[in-house]
Amino acid sequence: MITDPIADYLTRIRNASMAKHRVVEIPASNIKKEITKILFDKGYILNYKFEDEVFPKMIKIALKYHPITKEPAMTSIKRISSPGLRKYVGAKEMPRVLNGLGIAIISTSKGLMTDKEAKALNIGGEVICYIS
Repeated sequence: MITDPIADYLTRIRNASMAKHRVVEIPASNIKKEITKILFDKGYILNYKFEDEVFPKMIKIALKYHPITKEPAMTSIKRISSPGLRKYVGAKEMPRVLNGLGIAIISTSKGLMTDKEAKALNIGGEVICYIS
């Protein structure tokens, strides 16, 4: 049993990108699907596929690398809020990752979104992770 499934999700992506894997498979959940959609929209992953027909339900993520240097698109993935210690921020204290170059994924009352989207809507929430 995994006590922190989001940390497991982020660790699988981090390990696969460090090992230069093309595809990583992760057990699916609704929050993991939303994080995957955000990563795709912001250009950190190449593609994704939700496999809902099989059991257990899986997410297949195609990782993105620089075409010449073969460096991963995600240089840093860090879990901020954990089940034992939740981190909440207001709209005014929204974190900036790599001085605005990275993203922070925030769980708000309007769903999962990036720090910039939450600041534009003037809502705070729980800081899930930093990605740069």
